[in-house]
Amino acid sequence: MSKVLQPESPVATKVFPSANHGERKDGKQPTLLILHYTGMADSGEALQWLANPISQVSAHYFVFEDGRVLQMVPEARRAWHAGLSFWNGETDINSLSIGIEIANPGHPGGLPAFPDDQIRSVAALAKDIATRWRIAPDRVLGHSDVAPGRKLDPGEAFPWQRLYEEGVGHWVVPSPVRDGRFFARGDRGMPVEALQAMLAMYGYSARITGLFDEDTEKTVAAFQRHFRPERVDGVADASTITTLRDLIARRPETPS
Repeated sequence: MSKVLQPESPVATKVFPSANHGERKDGKQPTLLILHYTGMADSGEALQWLANPISQVSAHYFVFEDGRVLQMVPEARRAWHAGLSFWNGETDINSLSIGIEIANPGHPGGLPAFPDDQIRSVAALAKDIATRWRIAPDRVLGHSDVAPGRKLDPGEAFPWQRLYEEGVGHWVVPSPVRDGRFFARGDRGMPVEALQAMLAMYGYSARITGLFDEDTEKTVAAFQRHFRPERVDGVADASTITTLRDLIARRPETPS
């Protein structure tokens, strides 16, 4: 089993190894970068949990509240951070991704703000990884994007726009929230089918059925959590649909 003796990213200060990793399947290389929050009140306990073989979970990097970064798993290895997930037709997200755990209590802890020093380090680390592995901006995602409903991290309080301003990820200014027509659970028809098709086009696990069912609601909420965090309710209002349309229209080209 390969071991990292020195951090692969210059943003990381040292290695704190986790035994929870394996071979990337079928020779796959990282094309996704997935951001998580730890969801635990104590960052030290979260770090120890990710290193504990009993937990069967891990990530490649861990970012403390004060901005310190540790590497836990070699980038070439398959860390166990995404679980049952999907993006753009792929289901083995662990084999296709690098995972960053960000110390933050998350929803269980009331969604506290991410400190500036921490976000500065996350942005630098993500930019370094995306540059070295040629990860496209629209493939820098949250755990909630690849596991709608099952996971909520890094949450609607995570500053995706700030990362974008630092050169990481894909973002457009969300369309303003206004009253007007919307689609919600139980609705059906061509507009719902078009919404599902756009979500699937972007990469989400949306089945194109024309019925706004529970899975569609969860997927819309996941989209809002990342790209329209002002209101996360799973209702496809004009703001949500317009923001999704704008993201698709302004999608960056994949690095060649």
